Amino acid sequence: MQTFDATRHLRDRFWHPVCHRSELPAEGDYLRFEWLGEDLVVHHDGGRILAFDNLCRHRGARIFGGDVGNAVATCPYHGWTYRAGRLAGGAPEPALACGVQLRELPTAWCADFLFVAIDPAASLQAQLGGVAPMLEDISFQLAGRHDFNRAHYECDWQVAVENALEPDHIGFVHPQSLGKLDLQDGDNAFHGINSVWSAPLGSRSTARRLASISRFFGAQGAYQGYLSIYLFPFSMLSSTFGLSYSMQNFFPAAAPGSTHFTSRLYQTAVQPGAPDGVASTMFNASAAMNRQVFAEDAAVCRLVPAGTWTSEALPWPTAAEAKVEHFRASYRAQTAAQSVAQSVAQSVAHA
Repeated sequence: MQTFDATRHLRDRFWHPVCHRSELPAEGDYLRFEWLGEDLVVHHDGGRILAFDNLCRHRGARIFGGDVGNAVATCPYHGWTYRAGRLAGGAPEPALACGVQLRELPTAWCADFLFVAIDPAASLQAQLGGVAPMLEDISFQLAGRHDFNRAHYECDWQVAVENALEPDHIGFVHPQSLGKLDLQDGDNAFHGINSVWSAPLGSRSTARRLASISRFFGAQGAYQGYLSIYLFPFSMLSSTFGLSYSMQNFFPAAAPGSTHFTSRLYQTAVQPGAPDGVASTMFNASAAMNRQVFAEDAAVCRLVPAGTWTSEALPWPTAAEAKVEHFRASYRAQTAAQSVAQSVAQSVAHA
């Protein structure tokens, strides 16, 4: 009897944010991700952005090897070339005549954010619920990608997500990075399986400085503090004062105790009349801060042995771990019914 794979279920049946429209403006632009031993590519090709599994239909070689770039989808093994997802050259005539296509994945947009799924159980709007309007508003403020960061977390993906969800560790693990903001208790808002944390800055000098420079950027109406949006099951979108936004994906690896982490720092538009250098200084500092925080998170998550995470309720929860409790409850709700359904189906099949 086949064992229910909860992580694969969460990957296959849910929508996942993978990019902002501004990241792939030109024909040939692409991004590559890894999840469960497979590659996902989003590619601007033929006037549209498509997602596919990065395997040539000929002999299964990976087509794109870089993280980001601009190229025609050409297999480096035998030179088969695809245009708009369809075989267009470099192959023998019989293959060309068959109309061979890449294995495309379903895509859906939330304003300018692109989501990808394999076999979604619900519509994107149904999955996002109350966070959809927030994502739409944020997406219109973004003017491009400033930084792309890929890292390997030596922990189960659930551990990496929970670390990103709770602020209790910030002062201890990030004293010289995120801890300098002195984030206060803040407020949690739960939207179905997703959650939002809004926390004011305790550092008044930092808050005054950010408020002062925010007038130079397209951050009108942004929350004046630290905002973190969790998109079940694998992703986060965070910002301080809406000056830039960081999208993080904690995609599970095939091997236990391993997580494929990527982050993108999106910059907001710079207002006319902004002082020379203010944008580059701001975004470079944000990118450096984020990379330091993620490196510190990876180091502390490594301390949790693989296979020890559980979806059971926390034994001694703190107020700051409310989002972790919500995540675990959502995980249980989204996997338990499917596990039972699979067991019943297999029992009927073998009856």
